[in-house]
This record gives sequence, C-alpha cells and structure tokens, in this order.
Amino acid sequence: MRVGESDLRLGDGRRLHVYDTGGDGGPDDGLVVFWHHGTPNIGSPPAPLFPAAEKLSVRWVSYDRPGYGGSSPLPGRDIASAAADVRAIADALSIGRFAVLGHSGGGPHALACGALLPDRVVGVATAAGLAPYDAEGLDWFAGMVPSSAASLRAAAAGRAAKEAYEAGAGYDPEMFTGADHDALAGTWSWFDQVVGPALEGGPDGLITDDLAYAAPWGFDPARIAAPLLLLHGGQDRIAPAAHSRWLAGRCPTAELRERPGDGHISVLDAGAEALEWLAARAGRGDAR
Repeated sequence: MRVGESDLRLGDGRRLHVYDTGGDGGPDDGLVVFWHHGTPNIGSPPAPLFPAAEKLSVRWVSYDRPGYGGSSPLPGRDIASAAADVRAIADALSIGRFAVLGHSGGGPHALACGALLPDRVVGVATAAGLAPYDAEGLDWFAGMVPSSAASLRAAAAGRAAKEAYEAGAGYDPEMFTGADHDALAGTWSWFDQVVGPALEGGPDGLITDDLAYAAPWGFDPARIAAPLLLLHGGQDRIAPAAHSRWLAGRCPTAELRERPGDGHISVLDAGAEALEWLAARAGRGDAR
C-alpha cells in the first residue's frame, strides 16, 4: 500500500498532518478505517496490517495527534477533541462514514469518535486501550508496571509534575512481556518507525497525551451506539485488561476479546481479526 501524506489547515489555524492510502495505490471504494496511534507515536498507519487491509479493501486514514510529527500543538486538549479533528479530516477528504481502530493511547481517542460522531462511525475497535480515569469502581492503576503507574500518576498531578517526571524518565523494558519483546523484534519492529519520529520534536505530544488520559475525557463511552470490539492482552502491564473489562461492562454494544497470553504489543497480532470484525459490521466481508 502506498501512503500519501498531506497537511490540513483547520479553521483555528492549526495544522494536522494526514496519512491516506486512498488514491494511487490504495482502495478508494472500500471501508475507510481511521487509525488512532499510541503514545508516543506518529500517526503513520500500521504497515504490518497492510496485507489484511488489502484483502478487505480497507483504506487507511490517520493523522499525527496535536503535538506530534507534523501536527500543531493543541494545549490543554482532552480526549474528546479527537472527534472534531477526525470529522475535519473526513470532511476534507469527502469521506462520509468510516470505522475507527485505536491501539493503546489511541484506544480512548477511537472511543471518542464512536461516542461523539454517531452519524459517521460504523464500527469501533480498540486494542490494549485505557478506561476513563474517573471510571467508577475501577482501580485505574492496579496491575500497571511501576514505571507506567508513576508516569500516569505524575500526569494526574498536573503538567509541572509530568514535565518533571519526563525530564528524568528512562526506558523500562519491564513494561513489556516476553511476548511483547518477541513481537517488537519481529513483525512489530515497525514501531521503530513511529516512536523515534514522535519524540524528535520533544516530549510535548507524549506529555499532553498522558495529561488527557489522567483527566476527564469529555465524553461518556457508554454513548457509543456503533458496534464496539475491545481486544486486550491478559498479561498487559501498561494498560491492564481490567480497563477493557470495565468498558465492556458499561458499553451496551461492546464485545470483549481477551487474549490470555498477550501483552501490550503482542495483542496486535489480532489486528487482522479486528479489521475483519470491522468490515463485517460495516457490511463487508464475513462475520467472525
């Protein structure tokens, strides 16, 4: 699949850097799936899923969230703000209805689109996503590796605390399981292409993302009317599976598929399954 890149100017003067496999080298009349990237990534769509997307005639559209890559910062953004950005991109590309797929930190942003764009979104899928910070009855930090919990606790304390934390933070390999490390050394070595560029301009995107996760999201996921698939690894140490269990118990359209042996990255081995599920719910392909 060939990925085209362009910049979209919004009415408030901001710029969004957009990726699109439509046009030359990509399907124009298949299902459009908006990819919502994790933290810290740029928005390039997931190349390891291109073969499955081609089989299903899926057109990928995605973008760098504000503060990452070629997209302008949006100070104080919440999770809900993603819906307005996605609507603007869809309008600019003359896309009517579409599905959304988010991994990790992209999960809440995909949920925002499902809840706030009911006239546009035909299906929602998340992999290794978080539940709202104010989720009633959920111990939000339980099961997180200490480094991930400390990072998000700093975010909950505000921007100054989060900036101070990031100034001294380092990579913690313990956040990933053995299955995750195998995935990162194999098919999902693709992350090397999206993590480094996300941090080239500094940590603002990462900091703003984490501040948004650990604050009110600006919408209720229970409002999602479209079919919702929640994929989660049972061994996830970054966003524990209890988060998707909580969402499944509160979102009427949700289907939970927990993969007991998977972690935060290896769960993406079920990404093709998620695309098939979205295609089926949109009236394309066989139901799974």
